[in-house]
Amino acid sequence: MKAKDLMMPLKEYLRPGYNLKKAANILKTARKGEKSMGVKGLPVINAAGKMIGFVSIGDILKSVFPSYMSLMNLGDFTWDGMVENTAKKVGKLKVSDVMTKNVISVNEDAPLMECIDHMIKNNVKRLPVISKKGRVVGMLYERDIFFAITEAMDNKRKRGKK
Repeated sequence: MKAKDLMMPLKEYLRPGYNLKKAANILKTARKGEKSMGVKGLPVINAAGKMIGFVSIGDILKSVFPSYMSLMNLGDFTWDGMVENTAKKVGKLKVSDVMTKNVISVNEDAPLMECIDHMIKNNVKRLPVISKKGRVVGMLYERDIFFAITEAMDNKRKRGKK
């Protein structure tokens, strides 16, 4: 089985010039397969149709939590309203400001074992799938690979019982 056999066709993506407010709304309403259920991340595609980055929920959360905060002793600090105030400010940031630029992806003909290898070694849960023409054609999710593995386990178990 190959990446293209399990991937979900790409229906939504982000542009580098979108602001984070728009990007967050796209993530919340994106379709996975036929269902509109939201997704945890999407590729960032430039005007030429090439993937130049990836934005995940984690990237947006990191933008709300300034890195300098982890260096401070915040024992008596009040957090009330901070997320809301910061979210309003970062909502104006561009996708290109927060996207992950070094994206782990796989070729559409990559065997599933290679996909699993990338996921485990790079601690990612989803992989953009790239066509022979260099375009993102789908997303491969950890959950879908897991289901393929469990199906293979069940089929082997059923054959062994006969």
